[in-house]
Amino acid sequence: VSCMKKKDLAGENIICLLDDFRMIGENGFHILLWRVLFWALGPSIRCLMGNYTAQGLPLPFVKKSLQQVLAGLHFLHKCCRIIHADIKPENILLYGCSKRLQRLLMDTLNCDQGTEVRLKGAGRDLGNQLEESDLMSIEVKIADLGSACWTYKPFSKEIQTQPYRALEVLLGLDYGTPADIWSTACLAFEMATGECLFDPQPGKYFSRDDDHVARIIELLGRIPPQIVFSWNKSTKFFSRPGALLRLSRLFPRSLPGILADRHGWTPREATAFAAFLLPALHYAPERRASAAQSLRHAWIAA
Repeated sequence: VSCMKKKDLAGENIICLLDDFRMIGENGFHILLWRVLFWALGPSIRCLMGNYTAQGLPLPFVKKSLQQVLAGLHFLHKCCRIIHADIKPENILLYGCSKRLQRLLMDTLNCDQGTEVRLKGAGRDLGNQLEESDLMSIEVKIADLGSACWTYKPFSKEIQTQPYRALEVLLGLDYGTPADIWSTACLAFEMATGECLFDPQPGKYFSRDDDHVARIIELLGRIPPQIVFSWNKSTKFFSRPGALLRLSRLFPRSLPGILADRHGWTPREATAFAAFLLPALHYAPERRASAAQSLRHAWIAA
């Protein structure tokens, strides 16, 4: 990433490795990584969202942040041939472009360990005096490449934190850069609403993965048999095409319906946002919107 950043400014949306050095320890050689810019980065999007749990973050900030996340992913995917493999709110860090914002964000560095950022606004504690108008001056950077792998050499079958895990990863199929796009769609929904798109929970007779697949089907419809049975262990979840093994009662719902009914969005707002999200949640990874295609979508460009 550091090497490619010298050739492409889009890499500015990715946290940078300054240098590394080697040290001999009890178990042989250890490579120690020295990451630059940590001192100037603030808390994560997760921390910021803690102040907007009822309604999500302001949409202009959501769009601006997603533009930067998608630009960073396009750089990782196309220039570096890297899959991030763990896109989620905790791994998107805030960056203050001015000294004032840097100081404010520095004051909240322990946010993820229990100290919350407090924003001025109705019913809000003044706290660290970070005003809502400052949001649009804040940049974001993708952090934590600890789970990342090459597009041509995956390291693990199981990647991504559960609520952001792509369908192909859940089913044990081969994955690529589209898995990051699925996670980004989940991130976008959570930033905009304050609620996880998928928050699977285990039950007495089914696993968390069972519930996750069921929730995906409820929202996005029946999984095509050619995807389900392209996996030689499909019987882990399915008894026959379209029929889950341990969960028989599903409650279909539409994305615009959820946004309108649960979050109070207007039909026009809900339809426009859903039109942005659904191509990034396509069941077939090869037909899923790329980072570049998502950046060109009318909703995020508006």
